[in-house]
Amino acid sequence: MTAETVGFWAVAVVLLASSLATVLTPNLFHAVLFLAVALVATGGVFLLLDAPFLFGVQLLLYAGGVVTVMVFAIMLTERMVGERISQTSRYLVNGALVSAAVLAAIVGLLIRRPGEALSTRTVPDTTVAIGTALVGRFAGPFELLAVLLVAALLGAIYLARTED
Repeated sequence: MTAETVGFWAVAVVLLASSLATVLTPNLFHAVLFLAVALVATGGVFLLLDAPFLFGVQLLLYAGGVVTVMVFAIMLTERMVGERISQTSRYLVNGALVSAAVLAAIVGLLIRRPGEALSTRTVPDTTVAIGTALVGRFAGPFELLAVLLVAALLGAIYLARTED
């Protein structure tokens, strides 16, 4: 067993445990923290797949940016409401059935085509192409999205402030 395989299984266990904790914990703030762990573990999967650019994007945008915005939203909403917000996971049985069906489909696909799933192909580094695409044609929409997110955050802060 290689170190890469051991690393994958370690990241997979952390990802599965933190994903389940995200869905099942009643405390909303703890759910966001577990989501952050799940997003970092997903970045670890990208790193194990030799995709360092996607690893960086995963950490910066999702584990950093999205989780930060969610924590601010929870803090501001709890301050506005005046009580602790808890989450309730409704339809747990339905979610478990859908998850089991997706797992069965993936396992069935891997059983039918085991050689294709385990083939080791060298993938060229696409970091330059992704960077050119972001800075090139999509730079404008990317920056507009950043401005929109900042405006939404400022609007949330304005709405959450108390009238003193």
